[in-house]
Formats: sequence, C-alpha cells, structure tokens
Amino acid sequence: MAVTEVYNIKKEKVGDIELNDALFGVDVNPHLLHDIVKMQLANRRAGNACTKTRTEVRGSGAKPWRQKGTGRARSGSKRSPLWRGGGTTFGPKPKDYGYKLPKKVRQLGLRMALSSRFSEKNLLVLDAFSLEDIKSKEFLAVMKALNIDNALIVTPERDATLEKSSRNVVGYKVLPTIGLNVYDILLHKNIVLLQSSIGQLEERLLS
Repeated sequence: MAVTEVYNIKKEKVGDIELNDALFGVDVNPHLLHDIVKMQLANRRAGNACTKTRTEVRGSGAKPWRQKGTGRARSGSKRSPLWRGGGTTFGPKPKDYGYKLPKKVRQLGLRMALSSRFSEKNLLVLDAFSLEDIKSKEFLAVMKALNIDNALIVTPERDATLEKSSRNVVGYKVLPTIGLNVYDILLHKNIVLLQSSIGQLEERLLS
C-alpha cells in the first residue's frame, strides 16, 4: 500500500495514511475513461428539440373540398404535411440521449481517475475541513494556505456550509463521496480528500 501525508487546513502535517492500491494504484485506461465521460455528458443532454405532427398542429379537421369534380388533387385535411402550416413528417421529438455502462465499469473508471490524480501527485488528504460561516473569503484563505487554485473537494457527506462558500469561486467544487464521478475528477486539476471519506470510497468502489 502507498503511504501519503495527512495535513490540516493550514498545510501542517498531522500524520500519515495508507492508501489501498486497489483504489489509488490502478493502471489507467484512457479509452475507458473517455467512454464514461461520454456517457455522463450524454445523460446531461436535454434533448428538447420538438416539432408537431399533423395531429398536433392547429387547423380544421374538415375536408377542404369535395373529393371529385373540382379538377384539383384530392385532399382530406388542411393539416397535411404537404401543405404550408401543416404538420411535420418524421420531425424531432424530445429524446432521451442517456444510456448506462455496467456498474463495474463505472466503478473501475472512478478508481482509474483517482489513481491518475494520485500518480500525478495532485491528491491531497486533509484531516478535516469545516467552516463556521458561509464565507467565500474564508474558503479562499484555506485554499491559499494549501496552495491549490483548482480542486475537487470530496467530503464524507454533504456539507452545505462548505458548498455554499465555494459555489461562487471559479475552479472549485465540493462533492460528497456518493456524488463523486469521473467527469468532475478529470475536470479539476487537484483532488482534496477528507480523511473520513476514504473509507466510504473503499466501501463504495471495492464492494
């Protein structure tokens, strides 16, 4: 197992911790990470393009003129796709672009993303990170002390004070372990893990 330092919010070393190689020492497959990010972005697509068919456009259902004797082509509805203002044939409808990869593939992708940041020495473990009040200034002061200008901060559970303190600051995001995903890990240069969240990650990704 690899050993890494544990710091406090003043960047003072307070101890060491062993990291499971099955979680932070996995060989990285860029193709698999690409597939997972592609899936996540597809699941975020709104798919709201929509056209109306002949049953949905506004207009009378009456036959425009009699079937025979006028010299014109027969017509049964003003809402025909052949007419101006009529319905659209085979037009786009709200579509769900989402799909899922197998659970084990998604778990492996998360382990690869965490291993990638650890091998790059862009993973920092903190003993705790709590703010008394919702203040972006205090959050930035901690980040300055840690010398980190872009990071994903992973907490064991949702921390509303920390989330609200960081949401207006560009380059930072706070997520609980349950919401950790490959896209956000790769989007941020650094990962800040609270020590208590590591056990939860092992339980989630190694079970």
